Amino acid sequence: MLPWTALGLALSLRLALARSSAERGPPASAPRGDLMFLLDSSASVSHYEFSRVREFVGQLVAPLPLGTGALRASLVHVGSRPYTEFPFGQHSSGEAAQDAVRASAQRMGDTHTGLALVYAKEQLFAEASGARPGVPKVLVWVTDGGSSDPVGPPMQELKDLGVTVFIVSTGRGNFLELSAAASAPAEKHLHFVDVDDLHIIVQELRGSILDAMRPQQLHATEITSSGFRLAWPPLLTADSGYYVLELVPSAQPGAARRQQLPGNATDWIWAGLDPDTDYDVALVPESNVRLLRPQNLRVRTRPGEAGPGSGAGPAPTQLAALPAPEEAGPERIVISHARPRSLRVSWAPAPGSAAALGYHVQFGPLGGGEAQRVEVPAGRNCTTLQGLAPGTAYLVTVTAAFRSGRESALSAKACTPDGPRPRPRPVPRAPTPGTASREP
Repeated sequence: MLPWTALGLALSLRLALARSSAERGPPASAPRGDLMFLLDSSASVSHYEFSRVREFVGQLVAPLPLGTGALRASLVHVGSRPYTEFPFGQHSSGEAAQDAVRASAQRMGDTHTGLALVYAKEQLFAEASGARPGVPKVLVWVTDGGSSDPVGPPMQELKDLGVTVFIVSTGRGNFLELSAAASAPAEKHLHFVDVDDLHIIVQELRGSILDAMRPQQLHATEITSSGFRLAWPPLLTADSGYYVLELVPSAQPGAARRQQLPGNATDWIWAGLDPDTDYDVALVPESNVRLLRPQNLRVRTRPGEAGPGSGAGPAPTQLAALPAPEEAGPERIVISHARPRSLRVSWAPAPGSAAALGYHVQFGPLGGGEAQRVEVPAGRNCTTLQGLAPGTAYLVTVTAAFRSGRESALSAKACTPDGPRPRPRPVPRAPTPGTASREP
């Protein structure tokens, strides 16, 4: 009887473990997605800076769990023309990718970052070029802060595809433009770091990348004027329940659309939607095994392009007008008179730029902390920042405000020197026994 008793106990234990596993749901998914590193390899970066950045990216990628069907990595250089060092799927381990990064050579040329972003969208992140649908996509852009062509529009197109954008700036750049280019919130996705201090953010940035590769909730990708893709982590299995997806135009609550999906589904594409419209999405997991809360999301489709004949008639004839002067921010920032608790900030307006109504200077510790702001009236191009901490690196942003309401900014790094050490206070000597103290 003992063998049968043991067999019964084993079967009971196996059923109990299976039941417990079903109650917990499917295991947490490993990181899965496409990760692209975009490096400024142009002549604006010194050979020393490029070597430090190359080592930084190698340290980032080495421990990542790369593999076929899982996490893939690619490296693209920014120069006069974009250059792919290695495409997605070429390396099946983090160590192999690190070796390839360390062996890469600087390309030199102009800093055409916008062109490289268009190339990334069309050649690497597009499904027509072999990109995997429904997986997280992450871009890590390491730059010295400048670009010879516009970055904003092509970067927005990538974010509309669902690409999460991290930016690491090692030089002086336009803080407002880089904040707009990075994914929100900028505090998590934008780093200003000196090239010799890049190792400080390796662990934090790697963790943020892995978090982006493990989406924990319903999110939208590949947003167009007529639809978008929804993706979510595996909350159910094919045997433990099903999903109900609901789509409602925010302005028309009665025009709801619903779709039932099996429990092993992790994405769905809504098509035939109106352009420039807000939609409320609800994902409702239905299961008899465990209770799961619905997940909600609001998605706005992209504006549609106006076609031929969309106007009411020929445009009225207008007199030619002289072009308005360009509203450009400061051309350069100079840090001087640095003391332990203060420093002087000066800037030069761009030649030929429209006159600014005034400036504001925002500054805060690079390592994190509260930012402060100083208003500077028009006609002045310098100010002294007070109340700083000794031996601290600050990010200083000078923003020019114009009559049109537009603002343009430039950022720079500034460091205060260490302050003098406080002198120890003298310890009064105790009077010697048997001696009288002198009275004044």
